[in-house]
Amino acid sequence: MKLFDVYPLYDITPVRGDNVYVYDEKGQQYLDLYGGHAVISIGHSHPHYTEKLNEQLHKLGFYSNAVKNPLQQELADKLGNLSGCDNYQLFLCNSGAEANENALKLASFVTGKSRVIAFNNAFHGRTSAAVAATDNKNINAPINSQHDVSFLPLNQLHSLDYELVKGDVCAVIIEPIQGVGGLDEPTTKFLKGAQELCKKHGALLVLDEVQSGYGRSGKFFAFQHHNIEPDIIAMAKGMGNGFPVGGILIHPSIEAKYGMLGTTFGGNHLACAAGIAVLDVLKENNLITHATEIAAYFTEKAKNLPHLKQIKGRGLMIGLEFEFEVADLRKKLIYEKRIFTGGAGNKNLLRILPPLTVQKEHIDLFIEALYDVIDNK
Repeated sequence: MKLFDVYPLYDITPVRGDNVYVYDEKGQQYLDLYGGHAVISIGHSHPHYTEKLNEQLHKLGFYSNAVKNPLQQELADKLGNLSGCDNYQLFLCNSGAEANENALKLASFVTGKSRVIAFNNAFHGRTSAAVAATDNKNINAPINSQHDVSFLPLNQLHSLDYELVKGDVCAVIIEPIQGVGGLDEPTTKFLKGAQELCKKHGALLVLDEVQSGYGRSGKFFAFQHHNIEPDIIAMAKGMGNGFPVGGILIHPSIEAKYGMLGTTFGGNHLACAAGIAVLDVLKENNLITHATEIAAYFTEKAKNLPHLKQIKGRGLMIGLEFEFEVADLRKKLIYEKRIFTGGAGNKNLLRILPPLTVQKEHIDLFIEALYDVIDNK
């Protein structure tokens, strides 16, 4: 059977991972500074993580959500404690796209409305919540969506107010740091204003932390840099360190009712074991503070790179924007320097999303390689 060819692939076949490194079938080592779109939060094959997954696999991998699973409550307790969102309620699913789907569905139930406000250059998954972020072809736009999605300029409160006053909006969904779109950020003023406008006009504020959450920004959630309180928080990626896990945190003012949301695989035993292990390692190794420290070191090392326009992002969600398109640069980094990096909708932006376990010596290797490939560009 032929695979449905929708992804351009680099001619590399990773077969093994160890912390910030992956190895191909020939034993070649690669420094992973992308972590599969920020999925690898605590490093490849972390011993505590693999131990907990193996342990659970030998007990019970999955059973229906129609019965009790104590691991879900353990995950909720540890997540609440580490994130500071212990007053929120947790609903578990399988991915970031599904998390955003459930967030918007819940917003529709609560408000009785259906229109969604999103922002230019945002991306919320290839589902009915999807946003065309990167070009005019709209490849990520919703198809047969249950929601009418309107896209506004980021950081323009008057535009948001103009749409909310119409009274048909169920949710305003915002990435506190845009991922696919190119690491642009809403300002604190905008986020606080959006929160006030949502309350005024009866819409829910949804923060999409799928990529920016789980310590990547230097706080557990990136919205915590702005002192706001969302109605719903979507999360995934780093939540399972490679195992499919997603979820939404729901404000205590929203009452749960049977039938509002549902999932087959969400919150299964293996997924919970993975999620618990990730939280254990984040806490025990102080990786959230570490992300801030390494980011400061990265910025200092990178600030004088040739042809660099600006450094974007927070923590270990970093964008290096150059005066030229970076596609060839990425290829040289992969094939000549054996270093994985990422791109974005902004074709001049190199996206860096390493495991939170990355160290200064790994940053040194990357910066040295980057100087070399830019000089030989």
